[in-house]
Amino acid sequence: MATIGFIGLGIMGAHMARNLLKGGHTLVVNGAYPVPEDLRSTTTSVANSTAVAQAADIIISMVPDTPDVANVLFADDGVAKGLTKGKLVIDMSSISPLDTQEFAKKINALGCDYLDAPVSGGEVGAREATLTIMVGGPQKAFDQAKPLFDLMGKNISLIGDNGAGQTCKVANQIIVALNIEAVAEALLFAARSGADPERVRRALMGGFASSRILEVHGERMTKRTFNPGFRIELHQKDLNLAIEGARKLGIALPHTASAQQLFSVCAANGGKAWDHSAMVRALEIMANFEIAQAPAEAKAA
Repeated sequence: MATIGFIGLGIMGAHMARNLLKGGHTLVVNGAYPVPEDLRSTTTSVANSTAVAQAADIIISMVPDTPDVANVLFADDGVAKGLTKGKLVIDMSSISPLDTQEFAKKINALGCDYLDAPVSGGEVGAREATLTIMVGGPQKAFDQAKPLFDLMGKNISLIGDNGAGQTCKVANQIIVALNIEAVAEALLFAARSGADPERVRRALMGGFASSRILEVHGERMTKRTFNPGFRIELHQKDLNLAIEGARKLGIALPHTASAQQLFSVCAANGGKAWDHSAMVRALEIMANFEIAQAPAEAKAA
């Protein structure tokens, strides 16, 4: 069993850490950041990220954005200062593919391997260890990390070299955002036409329109359960990566841009911390109609 350093015990990271503990591994965490109560007694807390790297064989980071990863790795008390040759650094955050390639080069120069391994599946996937894990990096490092990934996820793929995992995650976030938009538009249309949106959702689950987004996020829309989950501000960050990457590549992503604008409407109305299924609120604001309103209201309009 390995000694694993885990940095980033947020909504998803805490569940991922718990699953590693269930697998029999020893965890070292950065005590300078909040540690959930149940993990305080089952992990070893140290002073900073440098100390985490010194104590661990494998270091995992799971933080919100590219600057956060840069700080965890390369600050004066960061992971890089505590590395010795032969250790493995795994970043499971969702960040810039180009910056990821530069981070990998710096870690490789210290004699250590680096994997970018962003995840999809949200809080439920993290809790139930069913995450999709998209990995970029060398085969040898992937083989070393695979038993750990197996404790956290189900669909685990080595995509290519460093940065490829992050590229795959950006693609994933484009698809998820556009599916949320499609489900939100469909349920708004149904409700405003006078149909019960929840009955419509359940009926569509048996046909070609069925999807995980319709199943989970469609239900969030009809039941108005917008606690994250996956926060709108984080999905905005991911779509920014897509739009900026598209600009550099000279390609157009028009519907990705429209989804980002809908998230921006939510954020402007106090919703940056809502679950991303709350994109429907932007459409509702524009329609001056909520899908949870009684169908009779739509018929009488």
